[in-house]
Amino acid sequence: MSLGVLAGIVLVVGLILIVGLFSGQKVKDSSDFLSGGGKAGALLVAGGIMGSLVGSQATMGTAQLSFQYGFSGWWFTLGCCFGSLALGLVYSRKLRQSGCITELAIVTREYGAASGALSSVLCSIGIFISVFSQVIACAGLLSALFPGTPLWAGALLSALLMGLYVIFGGAWGAGMGGIVKLLLLCGVSLMSLCLILYWSHGPQGLWSELSNLLTGTSLGMIRQEATGVPNIADVGVLKAQFLSLTARGTAKDLSSGISLLLGVLCTQSYAQAIWSGKSDRAARNGALISGIAAPFIGLGGVAIGFFMRSHYMLRAEAETLAAAGQALPDLPILETTIRAMPTFALDHFPSIIAGIILGTLLITAVSGGAGLAFGMATILTRDILKRVSHRWDDPKGELRVVRICIGGILLAAVAVTVALPDSLINDFGFLSMGFRASVLFLPMTAALWLPGRVSGRWVLLSMILSPCAVILSKVLSLPGDPLLYGMAMSLLLCTLGLIAGNTKRAD
Repeated sequence: MSLGVLAGIVLVVGLILIVGLFSGQKVKDSSDFLSGGGKAGALLVAGGIMGSLVGSQATMGTAQLSFQYGFSGWWFTLGCCFGSLALGLVYSRKLRQSGCITELAIVTREYGAASGALSSVLCSIGIFISVFSQVIACAGLLSALFPGTPLWAGALLSALLMGLYVIFGGAWGAGMGGIVKLLLLCGVSLMSLCLILYWSHGPQGLWSELSNLLTGTSLGMIRQEATGVPNIADVGVLKAQFLSLTARGTAKDLSSGISLLLGVLCTQSYAQAIWSGKSDRAARNGALISGIAAPFIGLGGVAIGFFMRSHYMLRAEAETLAAAGQALPDLPILETTIRAMPTFALDHFPSIIAGIILGTLLITAVSGGAGLAFGMATILTRDILKRVSHRWDDPKGELRVVRICIGGILLAAVAVTVALPDSLINDFGFLSMGFRASVLFLPMTAALWLPGRVSGRWVLLSMILSPCAVILSKVLSLPGDPLLYGMAMSLLLCTLGLIAGNTKRAD
C-alpha cells in the first residue's frame, strides 16, 4: 500500500473518530445517549438512520452484485429507500406518540411481559447476526488493505473502531458520524458515476464496452461454468441480465426489496433515530432524507459494477478459460467480486483519493456494525436487564450498562467471526431480516394501529412459529424467499388474534 493511500484512509478514519469523541461531550446521562435527549434536527436524524442502514452491503455489496447482474444489484439501496420512506411517512409519528424508546417496549405494553421478553431475545439474535456480518465485511476489507493481517486481528480492530464510533456519543455519535458518512458516500458515488460516464463516453459507450466483452465471446460463454451465472449468447440475454431489475428472478428480487423495507421498520437502530428527533417534523424529514439519498448512493455502486465487469475478468473465469485451452483476454484479473469497489478505487484514482474512498468504505462497514450494536444494547438494557433488576434505574447507571453492553456485543461478534467459517456465516446471514420482520412487524403494527384488539396469546404464538417458518423454509429449500413464509405465518396468527380479541394478555 502506498503512503498516499494510507494517508487518505487515516484522514477519513481520524475524522470520524474525532466526531465520535466530540459527540461524547454532549452525553450527560442515558437519555442523551439513547435518544440524543430528543434534540436532534432532521439532518441528525438522517445521519442516525444512514449511519447503520447504509453499510457494506449498500456499497461493496451493490458493486459486487452489479458486477454479475447489473441493475439487479440496486435492490438493497432501493429497499433502504422504501423502508426509510415508510418509516418517515407512516410510522414516525405513531412511534413517537407511543411514549416508548424501544419498539419492543411497545409490544410488551400491548401484549404482556412474555411477548416482550421473547421478542427481545429473538430480535437481539437477528440484530447480532447483522453485527457480526459487518465485522466480517470490515475485517475482510482490512485484510485486503493490509495483506497478511490475521482474521482475529482484523476482526478485533474492526470491533474497536465500531466501539469508538458509538460508545462515547451514543445517538449523538451515530447521528453526527452518520452525517459525515452520508456526505462522504454521496461524494464518492457522484464522483464515481460521473467519471465512469466520462471515461466510457456516456451510457451507450459503457454498454458497448460490456457488450463487446461478453456477448457471444469466450468470456461470456464460460460464465456458467466459472461462476454459476448464466452465459451470454446474444444481446437479448445481455439485456435480460444487466438492464433488468429482476435479473435474478422476479420473486427473488422483489422479496429482497420487501425484506429491506420490513427490516428497516423492525430494527431498533432506525426507530431510535426517529425518537431522537426534536419534533415529529424533524423525525419525518430525517427519514425522508435517508430515503432519497439511499438509491443515489446505490447507483454509484451499480455504475462501478458495470465498469468493472466491462474491463476486468475474475480469477475463476481466467482459470476456466485456461483449463479449456482458450486464449485469455488482455484484461486485469479480479480475485473475487467483493473486491470490485476497492480495486476500482486503487486502480483508477490518485493514491490520496483512493485512500479517501477506501477509508469511506471502511467507515461504512464500521458505522453499520456500530449502529446495530447500539440498537441491540438498548434492547438488552431497556427490555431485559432493567426488567430483571432495578440496580441500573438511575440515568448514569443505565448509561454505564449500555456502554458495557455495546463492548460485550462487539467482542462476542469478534469471537463468532473467528470461530465460524465464512461459508457457515454466509448461510445464516439471511436469518437477520427474517427474524426481525417475522417476529416484530405485524405485532408492532397492530399495537400502534389496533391497540386493545389483538389477543396477546395469539401474538406470542406468532412470535414462536413465524421465525420457525423462516428457518424451516430454508432447511427444506422451499420456493420463494424464507421471509415470506414467516410473514404468512405471522399474518395468519395475528389475524386469528384479532378475531379472538384482546381478552387476555400473555403474561
